[in-house]
Amino acid sequence: MKILILSFYYPPDLSAGSFRVMGLINALMDKFGRDIQIEVITTQPNRYQGFGMAVGIDKNDYRLKVHRIKIMDHNSGMLDQAKSFIVYAYEAQKIIKNHEYDCVFSTSSRLMTAALGAMISKWKNVPLYLDIRDIFVDTIQDVLPKKAAYFLVPIFSFIERLTIERANHINLVSPGFESYFKRRYPKKSFSYYMNGIDEEFMPSNSSLEKINFKKETLKPSICILYAGNIGEGQGLHKIIPMFAKKLGDRVTLRLIGGGGRLKELQDALKLMDVGNVELVPPMAREDLIQEYEAAEVLFLHLNNYEAFKKVLPSKLFEYAALGKPILAGVSGYAAQFLSQEVLNSSIFTPCDVDSAIIAFESLLVQDINREKFIEKYSRKKIMKNLSEDIVSRCGKK
Repeated sequence: MKILILSFYYPPDLSAGSFRVMGLINALMDKFGRDIQIEVITTQPNRYQGFGMAVGIDKNDYRLKVHRIKIMDHNSGMLDQAKSFIVYAYEAQKIIKNHEYDCVFSTSSRLMTAALGAMISKWKNVPLYLDIRDIFVDTIQDVLPKKAAYFLVPIFSFIERLTIERANHINLVSPGFESYFKRRYPKKSFSYYMNGIDEEFMPSNSSLEKINFKKETLKPSICILYAGNIGEGQGLHKIIPMFAKKLGDRVTLRLIGGGGRLKELQDALKLMDVGNVELVPPMAREDLIQEYEAAEVLFLHLNNYEAFKKVLPSKLFEYAALGKPILAGVSGYAAQFLSQEVLNSSIFTPCDVDSAIIAFESLLVQDINREKFIEKYSRKKIMKNLSEDIVSRCGKK
């Protein structure tokens, strides 16, 4: 059986999508052995401007072939992303022209990779399995200026409908997406294979196993760590400067990452003369684990948009596996998930500094064993189930 996988991001790119697709490929190859062939169409690493990792030579063989498309450098803006995707789609259709597949799998957060999967599925007349990681139409209504959203939302809604209707099955990474999709596409079939915890973050696979379970009290210079994208979706520029200013030398906030709102965050910190925030460029996972170990509290934040009440950030799984206290500015499904599934997490209203400080004051700064969570949300286990579902729905064993 031959599967075409479309993923705009792929390791060594630092992206939830890249780690997810790598986990899926490993699961497919482990489960189906010599009976599976996989072709991946992706891009050269481009997630963060100024951060690059040598790709080296992908280990292609008869079971796995990776096509990497070179796209322009970009600043994560909408226009740059659109230009990059046009290049990706154009080159992808050239690659697949003389190839045959039994199934197309497309993992997508910004809709268009899913739409490309739908087009290729139609051209090749093969089943399409979609993996939806965000509701793009929902998001742009909040993120874009009203005039731009008024013009673009109907266009992308139309593209979404054509894409979803073409799919044989749709997996939703967040169960919070269910109401949106089932209301619009009641006849389609859905599953909910979420993100999970990679083996690198399992306590038994690193020095993370040396968790200190002694109770700690709040003390000066508590290290609060955030690692991830610094964009409009995260809204760090709306919460970090005043939050850090009010807590003063009681804490040090260490933010690791890059993105479209980094400059705005830097400007706000400078304007408010905030001296207890450290901005660190993106780094490889091996180095990031050491940063996690050194931190005392892990920070997460989503902007205060209606669309984000449905999402479940992949970062939550990574954070929770580490046993560290979690301070999270989230609402909707993510807040519900944290409350029910993750011990020693404190939730505050997104973009609300006073709420964040109250949540911080109530947080127990103490590492905790989350063994049951780790067992339940192992990426390896989730991807094994997803791989079996893909093969069964493509109609071949």
